[in-house]
Amino acid sequence: MTNATTGTSQRPYLIRAMHEWMTDNGYTPHIIVEAARAPGTLPPEHVHDGKIVLNVGYAATRNLLLGNERIEFEARFGGVPRRIDLPVESVLCIYARETGQGMIFGGEAPPPDPTAPDSGGAPPSGPAGDRPKLTVVK
Repeated sequence: MTNATTGTSQRPYLIRAMHEWMTDNGYTPHIIVEAARAPGTLPPEHVHDGKIVLNVGYAATRNLLLGNERIEFEARFGGVPRRIDLPVESVLCIYARETGQGMIFGGEAPPPDPTAPDSGGAPPSGPAGDRPKLTVVK
């Protein structure tokens, strides 16, 4: 998804960065996928509560491709080889199995309204929920 205002989605870049960091540190990267957004390629017997956890480490996959639009790889489920092909948007989080450290993805932020008046740095005058806020997580 490319838009002149917002550019491409950050999600595939963040997934690749977290995957590389986990691999470099000897951790096993896992992703949690919303199964309804990736129909057809996921083994239904491993889907629980509409989600599936997939080991995307190099030792558990073959031909892993972490693309901008899709994640593709081959893996075995109960000894049966499967080709997995899912949209990047279906990934809810990526985390290291050993530490639990990772990243949770929310919905994409809406583009800024170009017709909105510039506040000149003044705080918003509406309710607190009008603008997103960043929070430091330790």
